[in-house]
Amino acid sequence: MNRSEFIITTAIILFVAFALGWFANWLVHRFTRVSKADIGELDKMAQQLHEAEETRDQAITYLQQREAEMSNQLSQTEAELRAAMDGLRDARTEAEELRAYIERQNQPS
Repeated sequence: MNRSEFIITTAIILFVAFALGWFANWLVHRFTRVSKADIGELDKMAQQLHEAEETRDQAITYLQQREAEMSNQLSQTEAELRAAMDGLRDARTEAEELRAYIERQNQPS
């Protein structure tokens, strides 16, 4: 094999390697290409996700407000219960005092 045959053989081998590389690159890009329908679907999914996050945030805010209202109402109810219990205790004490007074008045001296 002389020098010119070696150069031609090397050039052919390099060209075939280049062609195979280019074809492999074309195949990879052909199969991994994203279609416009896929992009549209991704945009739609992103919009739906954004709307779902907004709905979730609104629900969390509503629940926090409702929890605060319920806690406030519970505190008020507990305060009213304490006041009623104090009033009942005072009424019982007064009733006991009146019974004792009546019993002392009804005892013969």
